[in-house]
Amino acid sequence: MVDIKIIESGYIQADGGAMFGAIPKRAWQRKYTSNADNLCTLAMRCALVISEDRVILIDTGMGHKHTERMSYYQPHSLINIEEEIKKYGFSSEDVTDVILTHLHFDHCGYATKRDKNDKIIPSFAKATYWLSRKQWDNYLTPNILEADSILAENIQPIHDAALLHVVDQDMQISKEVSVRLFDGHSIGQLVVYIKTDAGVYTFPGDLIPTSAHVPLEWISAYDINALKSAEEKQRFLVEAEKENYTLIYCHDVKVKTSKVKRLNDNYKAY
Repeated sequence: MVDIKIIESGYIQADGGAMFGAIPKRAWQRKYTSNADNLCTLAMRCALVISEDRVILIDTGMGHKHTERMSYYQPHSLINIEEEIKKYGFSSEDVTDVILTHLHFDHCGYATKRDKNDKIIPSFAKATYWLSRKQWDNYLTPNILEADSILAENIQPIHDAALLHVVDQDMQISKEVSVRLFDGHSIGQLVVYIKTDAGVYTFPGDLIPTSAHVPLEWISAYDINALKSAEEKQRFLVEAEKENYTLIYCHDVKVKTSKVKRLNDNYKAY
């Protein structure tokens, strides 16, 4: 039996034009609200997957190390994920695996933490951290569009502690959990698939950050390759609709999960 716990790790603000790219505001504001400064509130949602022999954390949110550096995004209501996990009866040392969909600061910041001596160490000392090799290489030589979002202190201590396992291809992490590679938003992003008694749940990360981004042409300006994002999204959605997957949205402040259905030549959340 598999249990999925949704963890709300905190919130940031992002410009609506950046979040929805070429989609006009008069269209996207009907699906996602913004304030007077055109800022949209985004969740930094994570998932804890609990099975008989594994405790798997998917993404870690922003954490507390970079609040001043990332003040532009107005981070707020940040939580200590270790304390949140305790609510479900687990300590940080019980976490067996951490899957990082990609290395943008709002997805992997709590992968590491400061110890009592102010040294940055892995937050989950007994876990295997899973990351695509493409993302690791992107950290080593980041492109100009992502350099400010990929921070060494979020991943280098994990590598130095020999806890990092790089993923070269689609693979099974456990009996119930697998990962597949998707490009577009960032090269080699991992999408997570979780088999449960109620069907397959997926964690598509920034491939589809909110339910408003389900339609193929609704692409964020943060994506490094808009056309590739649309192609990869279609590849994902064809299967998601056919197999009746449930999507867990990492950034949608109101809609945590949904299914998708085909609408003419496109898709919508429901």
